[in-house]
Amino acid sequence: MTKNKSEMTPPSAPFRELPEHLACNKQVTALSLSVLMPVYNERYLVMESLRRVLALDSEYLASLEVIIVDDRSTDGSWEILEQSCREFPNVKLFRHEKNQGKGAAIRTALKHASGDVTIVHDADLEYHPEDIPGMLKIFLEEGADAVFGSRYLSAQYRRVLLYKHSLINKFITAAINFLTDLDLTDVETCYKALKTDLFQSIPIRSNDFRFEVEITMKLARRRVNIFEVPVRYLPRSYEEGKKIRMKDGFLALWAALRFFLIEDIFHRGHHGLHTLLDMNNARRFNKWIADTLRPYIQSRVLEIGAGVANLTRHFIPRELYAASDIDRHAVAFLSSFAIGKPYLKVFKLDAGRTGDFAGLKHCFDTVLAVNVLEHVKDEAASLRNFYDVLVPGGKLVALVPQHPFLYGSFDAVLEHRERYTRAKLQSRLAAAGFEIEVMNDFNRTTVPSWFLNGRILRRKRFSLVQLKILEIFMPLIRRIDPFWPWGGLSLIVVAVKKK
Repeated sequence: MTKNKSEMTPPSAPFRELPEHLACNKQVTALSLSVLMPVYNERYLVMESLRRVLALDSEYLASLEVIIVDDRSTDGSWEILEQSCREFPNVKLFRHEKNQGKGAAIRTALKHASGDVTIVHDADLEYHPEDIPGMLKIFLEEGADAVFGSRYLSAQYRRVLLYKHSLINKFITAAINFLTDLDLTDVETCYKALKTDLFQSIPIRSNDFRFEVEITMKLARRRVNIFEVPVRYLPRSYEEGKKIRMKDGFLALWAALRFFLIEDIFHRGHHGLHTLLDMNNARRFNKWIADTLRPYIQSRVLEIGAGVANLTRHFIPRELYAASDIDRHAVAFLSSFAIGKPYLKVFKLDAGRTGDFAGLKHCFDTVLAVNVLEHVKDEAASLRNFYDVLVPGGKLVALVPQHPFLYGSFDAVLEHRERYTRAKLQSRLAAAGFEIEVMNDFNRTTVPSWFLNGRILRRKRFSLVQLKILEIFMPLIRRIDPFWPWGGLSLIVVAVKKK
Protein backbone atom coordinates (compact mmCIF):
# COMPACT_ATOMS: atom_id res chain seq x y z
CA MET A 1 0.00 0.00 0.00
CA THR A 2 1.38 3.43 -0.92
CA LYS A 3 1.95 5.71 2.02
CA ASN A 4 0.79 9.31 2.20
CA LYS A 5 3.44 11.81 1.27
CA SER A 6 3.05 13.44 4.70
CA GLU A 7 3.78 10.11 6.39
CA MET A 8 7.12 9.76 4.56
CA THR A 9 8.32 13.32 5.14
CA PRO A 10 11.25 13.35 7.61
CA PRO A 11 10.78 15.50 10.72
CA SER A 12 12.21 19.01 10.62
CA ALA A 13 13.52 18.63 14.20
CA PRO A 14 14.55 15.63 16.31
CA PHE A 15 11.82 14.00 18.36
CA ARG A 16 12.20 13.47 22.07
CA GLU A 17 11.72 10.01 23.49
CA LEU A 18 8.18 9.35 24.63
CA PRO A 19 8.04 8.87 28.43
CA GLU A 20 6.23 5.55 28.24
CA HIS A 21 5.94 5.30 32.03
CA LEU A 22 3.22 7.95 31.78
CA ALA A 23 1.09 5.81 29.50
CA CYS A 24 -2.01 4.14 30.94
CA ASN A 25 -1.59 0.87 29.02
CA LYS A 26 1.33 -0.36 31.12
CA GLN A 27 1.79 -4.08 31.61
CA VAL A 28 0.00 -5.30 34.74
CA THR A 29 0.74 -8.75 36.14
CA ALA A 30 -1.97 -9.12 38.80
CA LEU A 31 -5.42 -7.71 39.52
CA SER A 32 -7.47 -6.96 42.60
CA LEU A 33 -10.76 -8.85 42.63
CA SER A 34 -14.19 -8.12 44.06
CA VAL A 35 -16.51 -11.12 44.40
CA LEU A 36 -20.22 -10.34 44.64
CA MET A 37 -22.13 -13.09 46.46
CA PRO A 38 -25.93 -12.83 46.52
CA VAL A 39 -27.42 -15.15 49.17
CA TYR A 40 -30.96 -16.35 49.73
CA ASN A 41 -31.73 -19.35 51.95
CA GLU A 42 -28.40 -21.18 51.60
CA ARG A 43 -27.58 -21.92 55.26
CA TYR A 44 -26.07 -25.35 54.47
CA LEU A 45 -23.83 -24.15 51.64
CA VAL A 46 -22.99 -20.50 52.13
CA MET A 47 -20.00 -20.88 54.47
CA GLU A 48 -18.38 -23.59 52.38
CA SER A 49 -18.92 -21.44 49.28
CA LEU A 50 -17.32 -18.49 51.05
CA ARG A 51 -14.34 -20.55 52.24
CA ARG A 52 -13.66 -21.71 48.69
CA VAL A 53 -13.63 -18.11 47.49
CA LEU A 54 -11.36 -16.96 50.32
CA ALA A 55 -8.96 -19.82 49.56
CA LEU A 56 -8.23 -18.39 46.11
CA ASP A 57 -4.51 -18.02 45.47
CA SER A 58 -3.02 -17.19 42.09
CA GLU A 59 -0.19 -15.24 40.50
CA TYR A 60 -2.90 -13.26 38.70
CA LEU A 61 -4.65 -12.24 41.95
CA ALA A 62 -3.24 -9.19 43.78
CA SER A 63 -5.94 -8.90 46.43
CA LEU A 64 -9.44 -10.16 47.16
CA GLU A 65 -12.61 -8.80 48.71
CA VAL A 66 -15.96 -10.56 49.04
CA ILE A 67 -19.19 -8.58 49.21
CA ILE A 68 -22.14 -10.63 50.45
CA VAL A 69 -25.74 -9.44 50.25
CA ASP A 70 -28.29 -11.53 52.07
CA ASP A 71 -31.59 -11.07 50.24
CA ARG A 72 -33.68 -11.43 53.40
CA SER A 73 -33.11 -15.16 53.97
CA THR A 74 -35.56 -16.91 56.27
CA ASP A 75 -33.65 -20.15 56.94
CA GLY A 76 -30.92 -18.81 59.23
CA SER A 77 -28.38 -17.94 56.51
CA TRP A 78 -28.12 -14.36 57.76
CA GLU A 79 -27.45 -15.39 61.35
CA ILE A 80 -24.71 -17.78 60.24
CA LEU A 81 -23.11 -15.13 58.07
CA GLU A 82 -23.36 -12.43 60.72
CA GLN A 83 -21.65 -14.62 63.29
CA SER A 84 -19.02 -16.23 61.07
CA CYS A 85 -17.90 -13.32 58.88
CA ARG A 86 -16.45 -11.37 61.80
CA GLU A 87 -13.26 -13.37 61.43
CA PHE A 88 -12.75 -12.36 57.79
CA PRO A 89 -11.58 -8.73 57.42
CA ASN A 90 -11.92 -8.78 53.62
CA VAL A 91 -15.60 -9.76 53.72
CA LYS A 92 -18.30 -7.06 53.61
CA LEU A 93 -21.77 -8.11 54.69
CA PHE A 94 -25.09 -6.44 53.85
CA ARG A 95 -28.76 -7.39 54.15
CA HIS A 96 -31.92 -6.36 52.33
CA GLU A 97 -34.96 -5.42 54.39
CA LYS A 98 -37.14 -7.49 52.06
CA ASN A 99 -36.53 -10.17 49.45
CA GLN A 100 -35.96 -8.58 46.04
CA GLY A 101 -34.07 -11.08 43.87
CA LYS A 102 -30.60 -11.81 42.53
CA GLY A 103 -30.33 -8.73 40.36
CA ALA A 104 -31.19 -6.44 43.25
CA ALA A 105 -28.62 -8.13 45.48
CA ILE A 106 -25.94 -7.68 42.80
CA ARG A 107 -26.90 -4.03 42.41
CA THR A 108 -26.45 -3.49 46.16
CA ALA A 109 -23.13 -5.34 46.30
CA LEU A 110 -21.73 -3.60 43.24
CA LYS A 111 -21.88 -0.21 44.96
CA HIS A 112 -19.23 -1.42 47.39
CA ALA A 113 -16.86 -3.12 44.90
CA SER A 114 -13.38 -1.62 44.73
CA GLY A 115 -11.31 -4.22 42.87
CA ASP A 116 -9.96 -3.96 39.34
CA VAL A 117 -12.30 -6.77 38.30
CA THR A 118 -15.67 -7.82 39.72
CA ILE A 119 -17.24 -11.26 39.36
CA VAL A 120 -20.59 -12.69 40.45
CA HIS A 121 -20.42 -15.90 42.50
CA ASP A 122 -23.61 -17.61 43.69
CA ALA A 123 -23.56 -19.29 47.08
CA ASP A 124 -25.01 -22.60 45.84
CA LEU A 125 -21.70 -24.37 44.99
CA GLU A 126 -22.71 -24.98 41.36
CA TYR A 127 -19.56 -23.15 40.21
CA HIS A 128 -16.03 -23.60 41.54
CA PRO A 129 -13.94 -20.52 42.44
CA GLU A 130 -10.78 -22.32 41.27
CA ASP A 131 -11.86 -21.39 37.73
CA ILE A 132 -11.69 -17.65 38.50
CA PRO A 133 -7.88 -17.19 38.11
CA GLY A 134 -8.14 -18.48 34.54
CA MET A 135 -10.65 -15.72 33.88
CA LEU A 136 -8.37 -13.07 35.39
CA LYS A 137 -5.61 -14.19 33.05
CA ILE A 138 -7.72 -13.14 30.07
CA PHE A 139 -8.02 -9.59 31.43
CA LEU A 140 -4.24 -9.38 31.77
CA GLU A 141 -3.17 -11.01 28.52
CA GLU A 142 -5.97 -10.23 26.06
CA GLY A 143 -7.28 -6.86 27.23
CA ALA A 144 -10.74 -8.23 28.00
CA ASP A 145 -13.45 -5.94 29.33
CA ALA A 146 -15.66 -8.89 30.32
CA VAL A 147 -15.07 -12.63 30.64
CA PHE A 148 -17.89 -15.16 30.81
CA GLY A 149 -17.39 -18.63 32.22
CA SER A 150 -19.07 -21.01 29.78
CA ARG A 151 -20.46 -24.40 30.75
CA TYR A 152 -20.56 -25.47 27.10
CA LEU A 153 -17.12 -24.64 25.71
CA SER A 154 -14.82 -27.54 24.93
CA ALA A 155 -12.52 -28.43 27.78
CA GLN A 156 -10.48 -31.38 28.98
CA TYR A 157 -13.71 -32.83 30.27
CA ARG A 158 -17.32 -31.70 30.72
CA ARG A 159 -20.02 -32.94 33.05
CA VAL A 160 -23.03 -34.23 31.12
CA LEU A 161 -25.97 -31.92 31.89
CA LEU A 162 -29.72 -32.33 31.64
CA TYR A 163 -30.73 -32.15 27.99
CA LYS A 164 -33.93 -30.07 28.33
CA HIS A 165 -32.31 -27.57 30.68
CA SER A 166 -29.34 -27.21 28.31
CA LEU A 167 -31.66 -26.87 25.32
CA ILE A 168 -33.52 -23.97 26.94
CA ASN A 169 -30.22 -22.27 27.85
CA LYS A 170 -28.93 -22.68 24.31
CA PHE A 171 -32.18 -21.34 22.83
CA ILE A 172 -31.96 -18.23 25.02
CA THR A 173 -28.31 -17.82 24.08
CA ALA A 174 -29.13 -18.19 20.38
CA ALA A 175 -31.89 -15.57 20.64
CA ILE A 176 -29.57 -13.09 22.31
CA ASN A 177 -26.79 -13.82 19.82
CA PHE A 178 -29.23 -13.03 17.02
CA LEU A 179 -30.20 -9.71 18.62
CA THR A 180 -26.65 -8.65 19.49
CA ASP A 181 -24.66 -10.27 16.65
CA LEU A 182 -22.39 -11.88 19.24
CA ASP A 183 -21.33 -15.52 19.24
CA LEU A 184 -21.68 -16.48 22.90
CA THR A 185 -22.13 -20.07 24.05
CA ASP A 186 -23.63 -19.48 27.51
CA VAL A 187 -25.54 -16.29 28.32
CA GLU A 188 -27.13 -17.68 31.49
CA THR A 189 -23.82 -18.49 33.16
CA CYS A 190 -23.39 -17.18 36.69
CA TYR A 191 -19.69 -16.49 36.22
CA LYS A 192 -19.58 -13.09 34.57
CA ALA A 193 -16.43 -11.10 35.34
CA LEU A 194 -16.23 -7.42 34.31
CA LYS A 195 -13.85 -4.57 34.83
CA THR A 196 -15.28 -2.88 37.89
CA ASP A 197 -15.41 0.63 36.36
CA LEU A 198 -17.33 -0.78 33.41
CA PHE A 199 -19.69 -2.79 35.64
CA GLN A 200 -20.47 0.20 37.85
CA SER A 201 -21.16 2.44 34.86
CA ILE A 202 -24.02 0.22 33.64
CA PRO A 203 -27.49 0.69 35.20
CA ILE A 204 -28.92 -2.63 36.43
CA ARG A 205 -32.73 -2.55 36.28
CA SER A 206 -33.57 -6.26 36.72
CA ASN A 207 -34.22 -7.48 40.25
CA ASP A 208 -34.31 -11.19 39.40
CA PHE A 209 -32.53 -13.69 37.13
CA ARG A 210 -33.15 -11.41 34.16
CA PHE A 211 -29.96 -9.69 35.27
CA GLU A 212 -28.01 -12.28 33.23
CA VAL A 213 -29.69 -11.22 30.00
CA GLU A 214 -29.69 -7.51 30.82
CA ILE A 215 -25.97 -7.25 31.49
CA THR A 216 -25.18 -9.23 28.34
CA MET A 217 -27.38 -7.04 26.14
CA LYS A 218 -25.88 -3.86 27.57
CA LEU A 219 -22.31 -5.07 27.20
CA ALA A 220 -23.09 -5.82 23.57
CA ARG A 221 -24.50 -2.30 23.11
CA ARG A 222 -21.35 -0.86 24.70
CA ARG A 223 -19.25 -2.81 22.16
CA VAL A 224 -16.82 -4.04 24.78
CA ASN A 225 -14.37 -6.91 24.38
CA ILE A 226 -16.07 -10.07 25.70
CA PHE A 227 -14.24 -13.38 26.08
CA GLU A 228 -15.40 -16.82 27.19
CA VAL A 229 -13.48 -19.51 29.07
CA PRO A 230 -14.67 -23.03 29.98
CA VAL A 231 -15.72 -23.51 33.60
CA ARG A 232 -16.86 -26.49 35.63
CA TYR A 233 -20.50 -26.77 36.61
CA LEU A 234 -22.09 -28.98 39.27
CA PRO A 235 -25.86 -28.49 38.87
CA ARG A 236 -28.13 -29.21 41.80
CA SER A 237 -31.67 -30.48 41.58
CA TYR A 238 -34.87 -28.64 42.46
CA GLU A 239 -35.15 -30.94 45.47
CA GLU A 240 -31.78 -29.62 46.65
CA GLY A 241 -32.96 -26.04 46.39
CA LYS A 242 -32.37 -24.90 42.80
CA LYS A 243 -34.30 -21.64 42.42
CA ILE A 244 -34.49 -20.91 38.70
CA ARG A 245 -37.69 -22.16 37.04
CA MET A 246 -39.15 -22.62 33.55
CA LYS A 247 -40.90 -19.25 33.75
CA ASP A 248 -37.51 -17.57 34.14
CA GLY A 249 -36.70 -18.73 30.62
CA PHE A 250 -39.71 -16.86 29.20
CA LEU A 251 -38.85 -13.82 31.33
CA ALA A 252 -35.29 -13.93 29.95
CA LEU A 253 -36.56 -13.82 26.37
CA TRP A 254 -38.86 -10.90 27.20
CA ALA A 255 -35.91 -9.11 28.84
CA ALA A 256 -33.80 -9.69 25.73
CA LEU A 257 -36.44 -7.98 23.57
CA ARG A 258 -36.90 -5.16 26.06
CA PHE A 259 -33.20 -4.32 26.32
CA PHE A 260 -32.81 -4.66 22.57
CA LEU A 261 -35.43 -1.96 22.02
CA ILE A 262 -34.35 0.55 24.68
CA GLU A 263 -31.12 2.54 25.09
CA ASP A 264 -30.16 2.28 28.76
CA ILE A 265 -26.46 1.51 28.83
CA PHE A 266 -25.11 4.34 30.99
CA HIS A 267 -26.14 5.87 34.26
CA ARG A 268 -27.57 9.36 33.93
CA GLY A 269 -25.04 12.03 33.04
CA HIS A 270 -23.18 10.03 30.38
CA HIS A 271 -24.83 11.57 27.29
CA GLY A 272 -21.40 12.26 25.81
CA LEU A 273 -20.40 8.60 25.87
CA HIS A 274 -23.85 7.67 24.54
CA THR A 275 -23.13 9.94 21.59
CA LEU A 276 -19.68 8.44 21.04
CA LEU A 277 -21.22 4.98 20.85
CA ASP A 278 -23.97 6.25 18.54
CA MET A 279 -21.29 7.68 16.27
CA ASN A 280 -19.39 4.40 16.42
CA ASN A 281 -22.35 2.97 14.49
CA ALA A 282 -22.05 5.78 11.91
CA ARG A 283 -19.06 4.12 10.31
CA ARG A 284 -19.37 5.71 6.89
CA PHE A 285 -19.56 9.15 8.49
CA ASN A 286 -16.44 8.45 10.54
CA LYS A 287 -14.68 7.26 7.39
CA TRP A 288 -15.63 10.52 5.69
CA ILE A 289 -13.97 12.48 8.48
CA ALA A 290 -10.93 10.19 8.42
CA ASP A 291 -10.54 10.38 4.63
CA THR A 292 -10.73 14.18 4.81
CA LEU A 293 -8.11 14.46 7.55
CA ARG A 294 -5.75 11.68 6.43
CA PRO A 295 -3.58 13.82 4.08
CA TYR A 296 -2.55 15.96 7.05
CA ILE A 297 -1.82 13.15 9.54
CA GLN A 298 1.90 12.43 9.79
CA SER A 299 3.91 9.65 11.46
CA ARG A 300 3.92 10.53 15.20
CA VAL A 301 0.41 11.42 16.33
CA LEU A 302 -1.16 12.55 19.59
CA GLU A 303 -4.94 12.26 19.41
CA ILE A 304 -6.80 14.32 22.00
CA GLY A 305 -10.26 13.06 23.00
CA ALA A 306 -9.95 9.69 21.25
CA GLY A 307 -13.11 8.40 22.97
CA VAL A 308 -13.92 4.87 21.82
CA ALA A 309 -11.43 4.94 18.91
CA ASN A 310 -13.96 6.00 16.27
CA LEU A 311 -11.16 7.76 14.36
CA THR A 312 -8.13 6.09 15.90
CA ARG A 313 -8.80 2.85 14.05
CA HIS A 314 -8.62 4.73 10.72
CA PHE A 315 -5.15 6.18 11.33
CA ILE A 316 -3.21 3.23 12.72
CA PRO A 317 -0.67 1.76 12.44
CA ARG A 318 1.87 4.61 12.64
CA GLU A 319 5.41 4.99 13.90
CA LEU A 320 3.83 6.26 17.11
CA TYR A 321 0.18 6.88 17.90
CA ALA A 322 -0.80 8.20 21.33
CA ALA A 323 -4.55 8.09 21.99
CA SER A 324 -5.76 10.14 24.94
CA ASP A 325 -8.96 11.05 26.71
CA ILE A 326 -10.06 12.62 29.97
CA ASP A 327 -12.90 10.17 30.69
CA ARG A 328 -11.80 7.09 32.64
CA HIS A 329 -14.24 4.81 30.80
CA ALA A 330 -12.86 5.93 27.46
CA VAL A 331 -9.28 5.45 28.71
CA ALA A 332 -10.16 1.94 29.87
CA PHE A 333 -11.65 1.16 26.44
CA LEU A 334 -8.59 2.55 24.66
CA SER A 335 -6.23 0.57 26.89
CA SER A 336 -8.00 -2.65 25.91
CA PHE A 337 -8.04 -1.57 22.26
CA ALA A 338 -4.26 -1.05 22.41
CA ILE A 339 -3.50 -4.66 23.37
CA GLY A 340 -1.30 -6.19 20.65
CA LYS A 341 -0.51 -2.78 19.08
CA PRO A 342 2.99 -1.82 20.33
CA TYR A 343 2.91 1.52 18.48
CA LEU A 344 -0.33 2.59 20.24
CA LYS A 345 0.05 4.28 23.63
CA VAL A 346 -2.83 5.47 25.80
CA PHE A 347 -2.75 8.56 28.02
CA LYS A 348 -5.25 10.16 30.37
CA LEU A 349 -4.92 13.81 29.42
CA ASP A 350 -6.87 16.93 30.26
CA ALA A 351 -6.19 19.22 27.31
CA GLY A 352 -6.12 22.31 29.53
CA ARG A 353 -3.86 20.94 32.29
CA THR A 354 -0.24 21.73 31.51
CA GLY A 355 0.94 19.23 34.11
CA ASP A 356 -0.66 16.36 32.16
CA PHE A 357 1.66 17.14 29.24
CA ALA A 358 4.87 17.08 31.27
CA GLY A 359 7.52 15.07 29.43
CA LEU A 360 5.70 15.17 26.09
CA LYS A 361 7.41 18.25 24.63
CA HIS A 362 8.61 17.77 21.03
CA CYS A 363 7.38 14.15 20.93
CA PHE A 364 4.91 14.49 18.02
CA ASP A 365 4.58 15.87 14.51
CA THR A 366 0.75 15.83 14.59
CA VAL A 367 -1.83 16.72 17.20
CA LEU A 368 -5.30 15.52 16.22
CA ALA A 369 -8.18 17.23 18.01
CA VAL A 370 -11.59 16.38 16.56
CA ASN A 371 -14.48 17.99 18.48
CA VAL A 372 -12.20 18.91 21.38
CA LEU A 373 -11.60 22.66 21.51
CA GLU A 374 -15.28 23.44 22.05
CA HIS A 375 -15.19 21.35 25.26
CA VAL A 376 -12.11 22.71 27.02
CA LYS A 377 -12.52 25.28 29.77
CA ASP A 378 -9.16 26.95 29.14
CA GLU A 379 -8.77 27.07 25.38
CA ALA A 380 -5.59 29.19 25.46
CA ALA A 381 -3.84 26.73 27.80
CA SER A 382 -4.95 23.80 25.63
CA LEU A 383 -3.54 25.38 22.48
CA ARG A 384 -0.26 26.11 24.28
CA ASN A 385 -0.06 22.46 25.34
CA PHE A 386 -0.68 21.31 21.77
CA TYR A 387 1.98 23.73 20.54
CA ASP A 388 4.56 22.49 23.03
CA VAL A 389 4.24 18.77 22.23
CA LEU A 390 4.82 19.41 18.51
CA VAL A 391 8.23 19.59 16.89
CA PRO A 392 8.85 22.76 14.82
CA GLY A 393 6.91 22.32 11.60
CA GLY A 394 4.45 19.97 13.28
CA LYS A 395 0.72 20.32 12.64
CA LEU A 396 -2.43 20.73 14.70
CA VAL A 397 -5.30 19.08 12.82
CA ALA A 398 -8.60 20.09 14.37
CA LEU A 399 -12.32 19.88 13.69
CA VAL A 400 -14.65 22.25 15.56
CA PRO A 401 -18.38 23.06 15.38
CA GLN A 402 -19.24 26.14 13.31
CA HIS A 403 -22.02 28.77 13.37
CA PRO A 404 -23.02 30.20 16.78
CA PHE A 405 -26.66 30.42 15.63
CA LEU A 406 -26.82 26.59 15.57
CA TYR A 407 -26.08 26.28 19.30
CA GLY A 408 -28.89 24.17 20.79
CA SER A 409 -29.79 21.19 22.93
CA PHE A 410 -27.26 18.87 21.29
CA ASP A 411 -24.48 21.33 22.09
CA ALA A 412 -25.67 21.72 25.67
CA VAL A 413 -25.83 17.96 26.26
CA LEU A 414 -22.40 17.49 24.69
CA GLU A 415 -21.10 20.31 26.90
CA HIS A 416 -19.97 22.47 24.01
CA ARG A 417 -18.63 25.74 25.34
CA GLU A 418 -19.33 27.48 22.04
CA ARG A 419 -19.62 27.14 18.28
CA TYR A 420 -16.93 28.91 16.25
CA THR A 421 -16.66 31.38 13.42
CA ARG A 422 -13.73 31.35 11.01
CA ALA A 423 -12.39 34.67 12.30
CA LYS A 424 -12.59 33.62 15.94
CA LEU A 425 -10.80 30.32 15.36
CA GLN A 426 -8.09 31.92 13.25
CA SER A 427 -7.34 34.65 15.80
CA ARG A 428 -7.07 32.19 18.69
CA LEU A 429 -4.73 29.88 16.81
CA ALA A 430 -2.57 32.83 15.80
CA ALA A 431 -2.39 33.97 19.43
CA ALA A 432 -1.01 30.53 20.34
CA GLY A 433 1.73 30.83 17.69
CA PHE A 434 0.20 28.72 14.91
CA GLU A 435 0.07 29.60 11.22
CA ILE A 436 -3.08 28.54 9.36
CA GLU A 437 -2.33 26.19 6.46
CA VAL A 438 -5.86 24.97 5.69
CA MET A 439 -9.34 26.01 6.84
CA ASN A 440 -12.27 24.29 5.14
CA ASP A 441 -15.99 23.83 5.72
CA PHE A 442 -17.08 20.27 6.47
CA ASN A 443 -20.52 18.64 6.42
CA ARG A 444 -22.86 21.24 5.00
CA THR A 445 -25.55 18.61 4.38
CA THR A 446 -26.63 18.06 7.98
CA VAL A 447 -26.90 21.73 8.97
CA PRO A 448 -30.72 21.78 8.52
CA SER A 449 -31.07 18.54 10.51
CA TRP A 450 -28.92 19.90 13.37
CA PHE A 451 -30.99 23.09 13.47
CA LEU A 452 -34.26 21.15 13.49
CA ASN A 453 -33.24 18.66 16.18
CA GLY A 454 -31.18 20.96 18.38
CA ARG A 455 -32.97 24.31 18.10
CA ILE A 456 -36.57 23.40 17.27
CA LEU A 457 -37.20 19.90 18.71
CA ARG A 458 -34.65 20.32 21.55
CA ARG A 459 -33.57 16.69 21.37
CA LYS A 460 -30.72 15.38 23.53
CA ARG A 461 -29.57 12.48 21.38
CA PHE A 462 -29.26 11.68 17.72
CA SER A 463 -32.16 9.72 16.32
CA LEU A 464 -31.02 6.20 15.45
CA VAL A 465 -33.27 6.38 12.37
CA GLN A 466 -31.56 9.58 11.26
CA LEU A 467 -28.14 8.03 11.80
CA LYS A 468 -29.19 5.04 9.72
CA ILE A 469 -30.41 7.31 6.92
CA LEU A 470 -27.12 9.22 7.14
CA GLU A 471 -25.20 5.96 6.74
CA ILE A 472 -27.27 4.74 3.80
CA PHE A 473 -26.93 7.98 1.84
CA MET A 474 -23.34 8.79 2.85
CA PRO A 475 -21.83 8.06 -0.62
CA LEU A 476 -24.29 10.56 -2.14
CA ILE A 477 -23.79 13.09 0.69
CA ARG A 478 -20.04 13.10 0.15
CA ARG A 479 -20.53 13.95 -3.51
CA ILE A 480 -23.06 16.76 -3.11
CA ASP A 481 -21.81 18.30 0.15
CA PRO A 482 -19.55 20.97 -1.40
CA PHE A 483 -22.42 22.40 -3.48
CA TRP A 484 -24.78 23.54 -0.70
CA PRO A 485 -24.89 27.36 -0.49
CA TRP A 486 -24.14 27.60 3.26
CA GLY A 487 -21.17 26.91 5.49
CA GLY A 488 -20.46 23.53 7.01
CA LEU A 489 -21.69 22.25 10.35
CA SER A 490 -17.98 22.03 11.24
CA LEU A 491 -14.70 23.66 10.33
CA ILE A 492 -11.52 21.71 9.61
CA VAL A 493 -8.30 23.57 10.30
CA VAL A 494 -4.68 22.58 9.82
CA ALA A 495 -2.35 24.88 11.76
CA VAL A 496 1.46 24.67 11.64
CA LYS A 497 3.90 25.32 14.46
CA LYS A 498 6.36 27.95 13.30
CA LYS A 499 9.89 26.68 12.70
